[in-house]
Amino acid sequence: MSDQTHAHADPSLTLVLERIVDVPRELVWAAWTNPVHIVKWFAPAPWVTTECQIDLQPGGMFRTVMRSPDGALFPNIGCILDIVPNERLIWTDALLPGYGPSTTPFMTAIITLESVGEKTRYVATAIHSDHAGRKKHEDMGFQFGWATALDQLVAYMKTAP
Repeated sequence: MSDQTHAHADPSLTLVLERIVDVPRELVWAAWTNPVHIVKWFAPAPWVTTECQIDLQPGGMFRTVMRSPDGALFPNIGCILDIVPNERLIWTDALLPGYGPSTTPFMTAIITLESVGEKTRYVATAIHSDHAGRKKHEDMGFQFGWATALDQLVAYMKTAP
């Protein structure tokens, strides 16, 4: 698989989580593209994802609502930019579904998957528009939060119907 999708992203604006996970990439792909699955693992516990909508096509919606431990709801809506089944999913909150401009851009996410035997090389990249946004995401706990969510994804997909 080529890494050309984000080869030109400024590394000082990106956060990356890379790991080999013990789940075939088709299951990781299903976990990322099926709302029934996303609500089971997407938010790092004790947070939960209460809602998810995905229109899996360029220009389609990627929407989640997360609930904090104190009950506050955090809706996130973005636009899917690129899909290569079982290999790559890219979406951004800089655009709304249908490529409409967002008033609250935060990041563009790139999920890439590569088979490594029966396992998957998983790379999650968050690209930010400025250093303040990257720092905010890092300070929010990007590494811990995304790693915890990935652990939840793996555990869930090992037992998912």
